Amino acid sequence: MPQAPRSVQKPGSTRDKEPLPRDIKVMLAAAFLIALGFGLVAPVLPQFATSFDVGATAAAVIVSIFAFMRLVFAPAGGALIGRFGERNVYVSGLLIVAASTAACAFAQDYWQLLIFRGLGGAGSVMFTVAAMGLLIRLAPPERRGRVSGAYASAFLIGSVLGPVVGGLLAGFGLRVPFLAYAGALLVAALVVRTMLSGRDTGRKETGHLPAMSLKEAIGDSAYRAAVFSSFGNGWVTFGVRMATIPLFATAVLQSRPETAAWALAVFAVGNALALTFSGRLSDAWGRKPLLIPGLVVTGAATGVIGLTTGLPLFFVASAVAGFGSGLLGPAQQAAVADVIGRGRSGGKVLAVFQMAADTGAIIGPVVAGLLADQLGYGWAFGITGGVLLLTAAAWLPAREPSKHSSGVAAG
Repeated sequence: MPQAPRSVQKPGSTRDKEPLPRDIKVMLAAAFLIALGFGLVAPVLPQFATSFDVGATAAAVIVSIFAFMRLVFAPAGGALIGRFGERNVYVSGLLIVAASTAACAFAQDYWQLLIFRGLGGAGSVMFTVAAMGLLIRLAPPERRGRVSGAYASAFLIGSVLGPVVGGLLAGFGLRVPFLAYAGALLVAALVVRTMLSGRDTGRKETGHLPAMSLKEAIGDSAYRAAVFSSFGNGWVTFGVRMATIPLFATAVLQSRPETAAWALAVFAVGNALALTFSGRLSDAWGRKPLLIPGLVVTGAATGVIGLTTGLPLFFVASAVAGFGSGLLGPAQQAAVADVIGRGRSGGKVLAVFQMAADTGAIIGPVVAGLLADQLGYGWAFGITGGVLLLTAAAWLPAREPSKHSSGVAAG
């Protein structure tokens, strides 16, 4: 039988002000190092690829192969978690990406770079899914939203600082940022292996924690809605935002190339602003009151981007989209944690959730590019925003997951 709904936590309560557990802080430190390192190589990766005398399309494949391998390897990553436990898979994934990234620095031709970068994608999905599982295990149920928000903030800060540091390191050669990223991952792996106490993960490490089946998760209306919104969020936030907005800035607004970077920066500012409170509110009010408005705001602002004709409105729409993304992110991750609960392993369930986002990130830019070429950028961004509005509608009939945080599927 489902457990009775937990008591509602008021914002600003004594429990809300308690410091996060030490193990959560270790995870936040690792997240910052990972994001910082990724930001080091992101600006120089296309340039490094073209240094092997290939064109822009081949350089884009180097970027896409990482996401493709994440998608393909996600089911195996979930199975590995069920066999070896989250912490072991997390550290192993970090080490795989560290080794592949260091190998990229010594690549002698384009095909070597492609293979090494692809292997990094396999390791990336391992530590991504494992990190979600660890956070579910370590976060107190009544503070899942706050923990998810803090984790997203750590990644955001690292991803903002990373390109700045990477740009400086690139002055010493395009291979240097790859070595720095590999070093950051090694430090993150060391931090997790030596400083994570293992409390609440001991049963999982010995394989005695029961696994939640994918069939049971799919039977839960909250999980189905979360997978759908993860797909939409991947399409818009991780796909179109990175691939299509830079093209729109130069082709339609006829602005300088750095305008796209400023658009991504103001998106990050809006995201950071929402993250300061969205996690706590999702713990106090529930997941849906943050998820649905976040999806609507992000979708509507994305649609507006395609109608802008000047930089001021373009930047405002980008910031509002970032704000909406900050509203929905912690609540969405906490919702999946609510479905699984602390007493079960969710490797396969988390893998499918992550696969949905990666699938959206791969499909979204392609569809948006085709729409832009055939119908114009207004249609491209309008359809893109509409995808998120549809995912918001999917959450309306879904149950409120925070009322059944034991992980018992319902509805």
